[in-house]
Order: sequence, then C-alpha cells, then structure tokens
Amino acid sequence: LKIPPGLKPYKCEECGLCFSQNSNLFKHQRIHTGEKPHQCLECGKFFREKPTLRNHERIHTGEKPYKCWECGKSFPQSSSLWIHKKTHAGIKSYKCFECGKCFTRSTSLQSHWKIHTGEKNEKCLECGKSFTFKSSLVLHQRLHTGERPYECPECEKRFVYSSQLQIHQKRHKEEKLYKCGECGKSFVTRIELQVHERIHTGEKPYKCEECGKCFSQRQNLGTHQKLHTGEKLYRCIECGKSFAYKQVLWRHHKTHTGEKPYQCSECGRFYRTSSALTSHVKIHTGEKHYKCLDCGKAFSRSSHFRSHSRVHTRE
Repeated sequence: LKIPPGLKPYKCEECGLCFSQNSNLFKHQRIHTGEKPHQCLECGKFFREKPTLRNHERIHTGEKPYKCWECGKSFPQSSSLWIHKKTHAGIKSYKCFECGKCFTRSTSLQSHWKIHTGEKNEKCLECGKSFTFKSSLVLHQRLHTGERPYECPECEKRFVYSSQLQIHQKRHKEEKLYKCGECGKSFVTRIELQVHERIHTGEKPYKCEECGKCFSQRQNLGTHQKLHTGEKLYRCIECGKSFAYKQVLWRHHKTHTGEKPYQCSECGRFYRTSSALTSHVKIHTGEKHYKCLDCGKAFSRSSHFRSHSRVHTRE
C-alpha cells in the first residue's frame, strides 16, 4: 500500500512522534525499549541500527572513506567529515550564553558548559576523585595503573603526561653550570646540586614523625609516610594488587610482561629498570661514588653504603 506524500500514519504511543513507514516506527521504538539487536563481533558493543554498527566497525578496521578535499584528512563517518569542514569555513554555530565562546560542534559546547555548572560526572573508581571531562579522568587513571606512555629519547625516563616530557626535554638542552666536586655530575640549578650532594654527605634533613626515619628529599619523606597511613592508590590492572608507590607498580607490571628492556653493553645481561642497569654497570667500571666520611671506605651502591653506615652508628 502506497502512502501519500506527507502522510505519517504510524504513531509512537510512547512519545507521539509519527512516521510514514511502519519499519521506521519499529526502529524508533527501540529508543524507548532500549533494544540493541546489532552486535559488534570485535568488541561486543551493541547498537540499535545496522548502519550505526557499520559506522562503528570502521574504528576496528581503520577504514576512513570520507575525505576532506581541503586538507586531505579522512574520516570514518560522513557526519564527522561534515563537522570537520566547518573548521575550514570558520563556522562556529554553537555559542555559550555564559561567556560568549563559540564552537563548531554541539558536543564541544556541552563539554564546555560543564566548566560553568561545575558538573563533575566522571568519577575515578579507585580513589573517588571526580572530573569534568572524560579525557581528564583517563589521564588521572594513569596514576593508579602506573602507565607512563611518554618516553624521553635522551635518557629513557618515562612520564604520565606529554607536557611533563616536553618540560623534561628542555632540561637536556639547558646548560649545566653546577658541578658536583665529588663525582663530577652536573646540574642546571644550584638547588639540584645541593640535593644531589646529600648522596655523598649522607645528610637527611627530613624526618618522619611517626618512626623517626630520615630522608634526603622532602618528596621521599612524603612517599614513605604512605607506609604508615596504609594508602595504596596504585593498582595493577593485571592481578589487582595495590601499591603505595607508582614506581613499585611500574616495576611490578613488568613481572607480568616479562619485559627487560635495559641491556648491559659490557656483558649482555638484561634488567627490568634503568636504575638496576646503572647499578650493575658499576661492577664493570669500578665506580664507587658513595664514600663513608667516618672511615673513608667507598661503595658502588647506596644500599651497600647505608648498610655499612650502621656499623659506625652502633659503635
């Protein structure tokens, strides 16, 4: 039966919306019932309509058939290309009535609006902290998982955020005017040198009020105090074990992967951490930077130096 143009005889009893075809009404009703019969075989996600599933599947296949002739950028969905084209045209249709800022996408305006309302719906299940944006939550969760995806190509030090890496990389380019008279290591600032020198002098000005243990750096004291509070914010996503320190979680995670990326060029032995490799290399070089001021004996490892120091404190 052919329906005359403009006639919409099929009405949704739930919301009153009308349709020209019964099949369209049937699909629409899934909004109310929550039915999602079309499943992605790759990730298991469900969708109300087959075209939406096909669009989604391009995330897994990497297919991007919609190309911008202005800049050559490609997109998986035609709607994404249409929104993108607005950036070339300078069209920003969505305006914030609070501050006047304009946006290309309605979703961008909705996200921005949360800044004014103070809405923080993105909650971390590990520690309960809430965030305005999903992206902020994802970055925060790296503190718990120990993930550090940004590596410095100069020294292999890893960071949680790209901004931390950028700041760190500037340190390699800066002139290091302050040199340690004991081991020759150089630093950008005098304060960094003074903190470093405590390794040689054994000075530990930061004391734990709970147990009396002393530390050479304030941040080390703060990290240590977690032992007394029992705070363990860093959780392994592989086995669920929690740790007080993210460095310990990072080392622990390698027990699951078996990763040992640091190799000794002298004997070929592999290590999980750069610090373990650095400590090992001293066996080959004979370096002994940790000198006892009481008897003059020198050690290649700080742990050996600390053990030895107890001999004098017991006297």
